[in-house]
Amino acid sequence: MKVVLAMVARDEADILEAHLAFHLNAGVDLVLAIDHRSLDGTSEILERYAREGYARVFREESERHRQGKWMTALVRLAATEHDADWVLLSDADEFWWPRGGSLREVLAAVPSRYGIVRAIGRYFVPRPDDGRSFAERMTVRLAPKAPINDPATPFRPVAKLALRAHPNVIVGSGNHTVEGIPFRTLGGWSPIELLHFPLRTPAQCARKYEKTWLAWERNLRGDLARARAVAEEGRAKTYYDRVVADDAALERGLADGTLAVDTRLRDALRTLAGAAVLPVDAPYRVSRELDLLELPAPTLRDDADYAVDAAVLREADLVRARRHLDGLSRVFS
Repeated sequence: MKVVLAMVARDEADILEAHLAFHLNAGVDLVLAIDHRSLDGTSEILERYAREGYARVFREESERHRQGKWMTALVRLAATEHDADWVLLSDADEFWWPRGGSLREVLAAVPSRYGIVRAIGRYFVPRPDDGRSFAERMTVRLAPKAPINDPATPFRPVAKLALRAHPNVIVGSGNHTVEGIPFRTLGGWSPIELLHFPLRTPAQCARKYEKTWLAWERNLRGDLARARAVAEEGRAKTYYDRVVADDAALERGLADGTLAVDTRLRDALRTLAGAAVLPVDAPYRVSRELDLLELPAPTLRDDADYAVDAAVLREADLVRARRHLDGLSRVFS
């Protein structure tokens, strides 16, 4: 069983080292990465992992962001040149957490007639930036009991895909859909969670949104449009200020059950860094010989919480489908 992680990265130095080290210790054999015009140290991190044999890196200087096209090329490369069995369609701020065992073990358990697995996103909320590592600060995630359907929120319920490698795959923009492969989607059960840390500091948030709206030709989704409006109006209150969970919001969310404490990634990264508290520039260990990570199997409570998240995603998918049909009806009416 060979698992490849494919990704496009741009200026993700604050999280990329943790991302690479975690996955290479959790069952990923190789990372295929496109470095899109990075200037913040991302290139140096990727190049170091390439020299050590853990990654293959391609540089892309195009001004526009062509995620679907680029990810399609990476997945086909994984199938044709690297003999991959499975490919994870990832972003640098996403951590694929296997629900018991390693990524290789949970994907090996997928019946052969299925070749597409949905990993349900679990968003970790931004916390005030006090200079610590993102993983030390961001130990609370959303636990909604109903879908967040505001098109302008960065926390919409979504799933990303793991798929059996195939040379004819076509990956859709956003890593949410694929075409051209003869595999069925596994429904009703997901062996992987997607721990997602999209907004980590005010500076990172501002850079993320600015680069995205400049690089996208179309499909300026609601949260990007809102962040752009805030920036262009020069407001003192930034977009990060709008979404950050301060101590009062944290207390309310924990009390009403819309937020949940989740320290799994922090604890795993502490193990890989050999540190009681993660420094911002933690030196993570990667080993193919030693089992550095022992990821715990989910409890019954964990399974119940994940089932709720799956139900919320299904409801959100229905809402999005209705919204799409409404748009079509307006076009052809």
